[in-house]
Amino acid sequence: MNIQLNESTGVFSLTTEHTLYQLRADRTGVVLHLYYGRRAGGEMDYLIRLADRGFSGNPYELQQNRGYSLDTLPQEYPGNGVGDFRLPAVQVRAENGSRSADLRYEGYRIERGREEKPGLPHVREAGETETLVLILRDPVIGLEVQLLYHVFPRQDVIVRSARLVNRSGEQLVLEKAASCSVDFPYGAWDVIHFHGRHNMERMPERTRLPRGMTSFGSRRGMSSHHHNPFVILCGRHATEDTGDCYGCMLVYSGNHLEEMEVDQTGSTRLVAGIHPDGFAWTLAPGEGFDTPEAILSFSGEGLNGLSRNYHRILRDQVIPRRFREKTRPVLINSWEAAYFDFDAEKILRFARAAREMNIGMLVLDDGWFGKRDDDTSGLGDWTVNEGKLGCSLRELSDRIHGLGMSFGLWFEPEMVNEDSDLYRAHPDWALTDPGRRPMVARNQLVLDMSRQEVVDYVFGAMCAVLDGARIEYVKWDFNRSVANCYSRARGADRQGETAHRFMLGTYQLLARLRERYPELMIEGCSGGGGRFDAGMLYYCPQIWCSDDTDAVERLEIQRGTSYGYPVSAMGAHVSAVPNHQTGRRTPLRTRGIVAQAGTFGYELNPEQLTEEEREEIRGQVADYSRYAPLIARGDYWRLGEMDDAGDYTAWMFSAPDGSEALVSLVMIHVRANGPFPHVKLRGLAPEAEYRLEGTEQRFSGAALMYAGYSFPQLQGEYPAMQLHFVRMEEKLHV
Repeated sequence: MNIQLNESTGVFSLTTEHTLYQLRADRTGVVLHLYYGRRAGGEMDYLIRLADRGFSGNPYELQQNRGYSLDTLPQEYPGNGVGDFRLPAVQVRAENGSRSADLRYEGYRIERGREEKPGLPHVREAGETETLVLILRDPVIGLEVQLLYHVFPRQDVIVRSARLVNRSGEQLVLEKAASCSVDFPYGAWDVIHFHGRHNMERMPERTRLPRGMTSFGSRRGMSSHHHNPFVILCGRHATEDTGDCYGCMLVYSGNHLEEMEVDQTGSTRLVAGIHPDGFAWTLAPGEGFDTPEAILSFSGEGLNGLSRNYHRILRDQVIPRRFREKTRPVLINSWEAAYFDFDAEKILRFARAAREMNIGMLVLDDGWFGKRDDDTSGLGDWTVNEGKLGCSLRELSDRIHGLGMSFGLWFEPEMVNEDSDLYRAHPDWALTDPGRRPMVARNQLVLDMSRQEVVDYVFGAMCAVLDGARIEYVKWDFNRSVANCYSRARGADRQGETAHRFMLGTYQLLARLRERYPELMIEGCSGGGGRFDAGMLYYCPQIWCSDDTDAVERLEIQRGTSYGYPVSAMGAHVSAVPNHQTGRRTPLRTRGIVAQAGTFGYELNPEQLTEEEREEIRGQVADYSRYAPLIARGDYWRLGEMDDAGDYTAWMFSAPDGSEALVSLVMIHVRANGPFPHVKLRGLAPEAEYRLEGTEQRFSGAALMYAGYSFPQLQGEYPAMQLHFVRMEEKLHV
């Protein structure tokens, strides 16, 4: 059993292979957080100490005990307005206008497995999953909160969420409903968050948590390029390979908020969930609301250790099962090769040239539908423009399949242009404020996915296309932030539900497509990496990492992404030079090595390649095919610290059994008479002997990990090297 209750003390212990999470309800019914960290014996309630803190009041029933205050106690799901002046997990408005919530323990249950979240992406059950459900209630307003803890022992993960139910006879309005709250009563912490912008997403920034409140989030209607729904708290001296690190990742793709507060005693509180700005969810008597899930994990082995925990849980229990072991085809995308300027014959020429280089899939990007020769029109009209193509989509896809390739197609299902048949027929289907001109981005508006008829229309239109041709892959784009978030189908008192219902509509559409086309590969995209989150990964086994395809920029983007997300989920392509976003020129070899730290493909015009470049690409495709299992399922390691401003970037993959390792290095700054690039490998068997493939050089695993490996001096513009180490069968002779 990974969840146990000590009946005599009331302490709940949740254990994974390496971690322990403890909590208990005290004599007043307040659920206290006792401990989260390395697995240890005993009960940690001795860590709770009481002291009279000035201006920290006391519950009425304990008013004579001035040391007991909600304002200083570590809690599992703090209420609001009743004496804890720190960050609340819940804010609720009763029918009489009261905004106080005082949640007290009522009971529990322990379940084998887990129930699915209705309409929400979630961490799928593993065979050993257990669930603790704590029931809390505010008897005055009749709000019941069920706290759910799903324990995944092998992955060292605890998944938290809450279900809030109105048990009163009156209406309640939720104004904040966090997925989780975790208190850290002791220690000084750094926070790492992942900020960015379009074309430069998930840049890690590590700062010391100050006294007071710190927050990161998105109000853009999507998880966003700007602040990813994933944060890390780590010890001040934690490194990539040492120290205590805690992660909190939301399984959600919409507006989100991660808040941290360091209080008067030095205690730190982390609260994460749907962004409360603009959120108001009405609960009629008997109705409930489910929060998105939050994936919590702890590692005492530094940031690399924490990352591996998240990589495992996302690969094994979030990404659709049928794609976990499936080898993804190397693809070529038409966007940077042709943009909107193409017909079927041009696409077929691309396909023939790509097939000669052993590329296995062609993806036709934007411009194949409606009246769509630029980005000003056509979105929403998901009918094939046969006049532009010069044939039907079925004929084009059949001819591509005849070359021995599979075929993919671009969609942007949640968007509409004003210049479209759909908008002319249903202008009320767009999110717009009455009497106000809407914000426009990329000449498009956002469809009201909170309306069932909109979801049904988009589903039907997409199915007509997917049923009409042989299509194995869909690139799902989302190319603007959501503003004017007003639904014409909802009354004034329910507009605060629109943003979340929008995400529920998108999730429903994805779920229906997954059910109807179980073999269809869907790659998420939002102007590149604007919706790169665990919620989308539940439906899409990979996400286009960034619209910036420059190899040097991608080093930063993919490294930042790797702190929370597995390489197997990162869409990464080799593009043409000079790069379309930066104008930088990098060697084809370097572009290939960088893109191999992802799903791998090409974003260029194959007809413009020299024969020498074509031959090099054939070699890249062969290498990737050979290394694909190791890249997709191996342990990923960042070599070097986050804040290293060195001359090179290095990373590696190691097989879980230590049988092989793939090490990659890219020089950012080549110096005259410079030092040798040097790295210490990870994840090898210390006692084993390894051969560097292509040479007769042999090394012990211990030597490669503890003494390291020195690369030769490299010259040129952004040179790169890739090394493959293979464990020898015979024993090492010392």
